[in-house]
Amino acid sequence: MKYKLVIFGMLLWVQHTHATSLDFDFRRLASAEKVNISNEYGGLVLLVVNTASRCGYTPQFSGLDDLYEEFRESGFTILGFPSNDFAGQDPGEEIEIADVCYVDYGVKFPMFEKTHVRGAKANPLYQRLIVESGVSPGWNFHKYLIDKDGTVLQQFPSHVRPESPLLRSAIKRALNDRVN
Repeated sequence: MKYKLVIFGMLLWVQHTHATSLDFDFRRLASAEKVNISNEYGGLVLLVVNTASRCGYTPQFSGLDDLYEEFRESGFTILGFPSNDFAGQDPGEEIEIADVCYVDYGVKFPMFEKTHVRGAKANPLYQRLIVESGVSPGWNFHKYLIDKDGTVLQQFPSHVRPESPLLRSAIKRALNDRVN
């Protein structure tokens, strides 16, 4: 009996650890609404992307939205975090950034408040992604793939486009693992 209680306790601790590994609150882009990432997206496969509205990679918004539309019913979402950390390529106010995302590119995946994603000012989620992956974003549109339990599986530099077979196969593997 004591052995079963210890095992049960360990299982609860592991579930709590995974559930809280993404326990961060962010405001939706150009909104006052706060969202807890763990509560809202826990159990899903996530692609976390730092974005910019005035970057050569900005057209990746279209490909990212296509990925989101293709895989969202399978337990996948993309979380976008605008950042001005790279060459001042997202200097605008959030309402301007939202206009680029929602009007110019028709983005439907969740976008969050403008934030820092590298260095000492990186938000807590990005600090965790950097530590767990061992890689800090090198530029805008760096991507982190996170499994349903909140573990970073892989990271993809900016030049890896959403249409890339490498990224797509990694997402499919993560989704298959989600089902099993």
